[in-house]
Amino acid sequence: MAITQEKPKPEVLSEQLRQSSEEFLPQRRGIAALSLLAMSSLGLITLFQTGIMKHLPEVPLPGLHMDSEKVNSSSDAYGMFEVPDGIIGLGSYTATLGLAVMGGEDRSRKQPWIPLVLAAKLGFDTYQAIKLIQAQRQGKAFCFWCLLTAGATFASVSLAIPETFATIRHLFER
Repeated sequence: MAITQEKPKPEVLSEQLRQSSEEFLPQRRGIAALSLLAMSSLGLITLFQTGIMKHLPEVPLPGLHMDSEKVNSSSDAYGMFEVPDGIIGLGSYTATLGLAVMGGEDRSRKQPWIPLVLAAKLGFDTYQAIKLIQAQRQGKAFCFWCLLTAGATFASVSLAIPETFATIRHLFER
């Protein structure tokens, strides 16, 4: 059986995204909210990295040496594409947000590529978050805002797992 690529009509999609609790929409909304949380944190970092804001607020965490300004003004934070990494992160989490809300409530059957791409994207984000935490550990300074973003990523993975498995199951049923 061939995979259908039926797209829901815009008015149906609007209703489903806003009102439905079918399939995996509650988890997808959770991923969207977590992406927006990560983007808020990255927005704050970007304000600092571009000089719009002169100091980052520091949130102490027990047992960790917190120095968000040191982390976000390091050479690593400016080493890719000659742009602060906060801006790259904003773009990345915008893509995650788009993938979370793309498609109708039955996308795991009708548009299976979307949840699979979301799963791959979250896998990449998780890898990046782990690298970031390791780099901060080696530098003996942590950034609360970066850790908040990493936590949002890890939570998003747990929300994406059920739809990913259902998508794979549907693909093998065909």
